[in-house]
Amino acid sequence: MQNREIFMKKCLELAKKGMGYVSPNPMVGCVVVFNDEIIGEGYHNLFGNAHAEVNAIENVKDKSLLKNATLYVNLEPCVHFGKTPPCSDLIIKHKIPKVVIGSVDSFSEVAGKGIEEMQNSGIEVIVGVLEKESRELNKRFFTFHEKKRSYVILKWAESIDGFIAPKNQTVPFWMTSNESKKLVHQWRSEEDAILVGRITAEKDNPSLTVREAEVNNPIRIVIDKDLKLSTDLNLFNTEAKTLIFNSIKSVEKDTNKFIKIDFNNLIESILQELYKQNIQSVIIEGGSKTLQSFIDTNMWDEARIFTTNKTLAKGVKSPTIEGEIISEDKIGEDELEILCNE
Repeated sequence: MQNREIFMKKCLELAKKGMGYVSPNPMVGCVVVFNDEIIGEGYHNLFGNAHAEVNAIENVKDKSLLKNATLYVNLEPCVHFGKTPPCSDLIIKHKIPKVVIGSVDSFSEVAGKGIEEMQNSGIEVIVGVLEKESRELNKRFFTFHEKKRSYVILKWAESIDGFIAPKNQTVPFWMTSNESKKLVHQWRSEEDAILVGRITAEKDNPSLTVREAEVNNPIRIVIDKDLKLSTDLNLFNTEAKTLIFNSIKSVEKDTNKFIKIDFNNLIESILQELYKQNIQSVIIEGGSKTLQSFIDTNMWDEARIFTTNKTLAKGVKSPTIEGEIISEDKIGEDELEILCNE
């Protein structure tokens, strides 16, 4: 059992390399083991490219060893034709006798069918090795397919006296240290989309792009009920795609897509539309009203809260939230607390 966990940990380490590159696919790593030695390894590195199992098998120099090897993978091998052929077929073709899996794939096109196909071909399949860790790694993927909505991350920075912005703010205001700013850009690179409300877009004029890491920009989303925002704002430039949730029209122009939604059930409508757009994860970056709306409807999974050493005395109050503390860290001069929704 101990060796199984060692090899599965290696799969998870490999899988993490796909963070920010493979969505809407899950992050998957794979190793091929012969006589307790890894003879091949691989991971899914880019959406549309070969899957982890394909890369791991290809990495094995002596293919004759495969018929006596064990394949480890953190997610059930696919059984359907998507961007690439089924991985289960490849495993069967090479007569690999044993497959160890971290977690079952809850995507409806797979959902146990890959396991069943391999078992019907005489392959011994073991499921559930480091299952909790495997599901945690792909929490966005599992939330999307099991709850039929995006994985929702709330993010804000607050002063030591509990404000997220100065009173009567007229110019863009950055609360945190450079170290925290760099971390936020890394976070953005890991998610499908980033969302702000109208006032945040107007006051801060953010680009909502990834400038501190060399990866694709997330989809930008702004809530602008009555379409009051100036199209000269950074959000509407062509650096990334922008969705504008509004109550007036649905139309697409250049990189900007206006989507009419129901503002009577705002958060539910937003999540329904994100699901339609195949967006598996979203960071909500403000403002306070928008963040509180997700909290009050209990439509959030994780909250990342920076507390700075700044004192504002008065201003826009921070959101009120309760959750399980999963980590507390020092980032530069700031304190970072991460909560999960119990």
